[in-house]
Amino acid sequence: MEYIIIIVILVIIALAIVKANKKDIHIEMNKLVEYLGGKNNIMECEYSFSRFKVTLKDISIVDKDAIQRLGAKGIVEIDNQLKIIIGPGSKQIKKYIDELK
Repeated sequence: MEYIIIIVILVIIALAIVKANKKDIHIEMNKLVEYLGGKNNIMECEYSFSRFKVTLKDISIVDKDAIQRLGAKGIVEIDNQLKIIIGPGSKQIKKYIDELK
């Protein structure tokens, strides 16, 4: 009986952690959009595995240092595009930005 209670408590704690992490991801995505110059500065975006590629109207207003502080492993700038190495969350970020537009 004691083991069942312990298992139930651990499951509740695990669910609370997962829910808290989802909120943090949402906040981080809002910050990423802000650091990219806002949703109106984003013309197009796509993802591939761990990379997130975004085409911008004005690349000069992007805060690349802040994007790296969010956890980007690297940023490559080519003309008005940024290729950001993010990791497995790049698909989720694209979906989030598509929903903003």
